[in-house]
Amino acid sequence: MTTNDLFPDTPADPCERMGPAAFVLRRFALPYIDELLPAIAGIEEASPFRNMVTPGGFTMSVALTNCGHLGWTTDRRGYRYTEIDPDNKQSWPPMPVAFARLAREAAAAAGFLDFEPDACLVNRYLPGSRLSLHQDKNEVDFNAPIVSVSLGMTATFLFGGHERADKTAKVRLYHGDVAVWGGEDRLRYHGVMPLKDEPHALLGSKRINFTFRKAG
Repeated sequence: MTTNDLFPDTPADPCERMGPAAFVLRRFALPYIDELLPAIAGIEEASPFRNMVTPGGFTMSVALTNCGHLGWTTDRRGYRYTEIDPDNKQSWPPMPVAFARLAREAAAAAGFLDFEPDACLVNRYLPGSRLSLHQDKNEVDFNAPIVSVSLGMTATFLFGGHERADKTAKVRLYHGDVAVWGGEDRLRYHGVMPLKDEPHALLGSKRINFTFRKAG
């Protein structure tokens, strides 16, 4: 079979624990799909996806853009958040209402109340794209959780420990799944294995992942 079902078989438990304060909310984003996809298209129109360069000179295989008050960027000068899209010198697109609502409700479902993100990093994965192990540590305050939404092709998420060399767990993330981690798990290393070309019935040969943070 070359195309994933819109609703693949996933574990029966709608809330899977990855750590003491880390969870996967299975299919949690599905009720929002009709709002999310047009919103993503609007964000892309205002601030197109681009493959950024890391401080070490490596061009990322994952293309990205942002919405919200702050956007995550990288270049040879380092990783940081900015209020302005460095490509078009305009403010990042505002965070869509459906995005903010999904972020708050997913965080609350995982036990993190009153989450108000001010940044949303939107990633586009194509076959072969990967994300190396890293910590989300460019934010000012680590008290707020990370909320990460997966759409399209299935990905294998790597969730490690607090040291890069720590053993990682492999977690399959399907269309509509939302991963949430915070508290003692907030600074765990994580990444994504190279994406296999297994087209999704709705989005084809791509995966869209957007990650909410309280950055400022």
